[in-house]
Amino acid sequence: MTLEELVGCNITDKKMDTASQALEELLVAAQRQDCLTVGVYESAKLMNVDPDCVVLCVLATDEEDQDDIALQIHFTLIQAFCCDNDINILRVSGLRRLAQVLDEPAAVDNSEPRDFHCILVTNSQCQPLKCQALKDVGNYCEESRCKNQWIPYLSLQER
Repeated sequence: MTLEELVGCNITDKKMDTASQALEELLVAAQRQDCLTVGVYESAKLMNVDPDCVVLCVLATDEEDQDDIALQIHFTLIQAFCCDNDINILRVSGLRRLAQVLDEPAAVDNSEPRDFHCILVTNSQCQPLKCQALKDVGNYCEESRCKNQWIPYLSLQER
């Protein structure tokens, strides 16, 4: 491995760690301000009604979801819609970490756990979401597109 490759890998790893932390901060801030839509179907409904309010789409899967054809078809359609409407997209792994970040209680009373496969961060016109984490995640998405990685990927680590 050359020095350039080694330094490049370290910089990329640091940017991914920073972007992962910013994403977690953004999701918490958006949840507090009621600017979060969780679930594939709920997200699709919102994007159909008001795509202009969506500022970020997070598509999350883990290894066991890779063979779920229906989920992959939903993701393909959502990604196409986001690209057509200039909505930033992030692919992430770590559904369990997403649940922790969003304080999802463990399933009690045999209730269905929330669907964290698709999460939308929205921005209302009257009360826009203002936080540095949104800018950081947006910058990460933009930098990835400049490197021809149209749908950036992040791995959320358990803590």
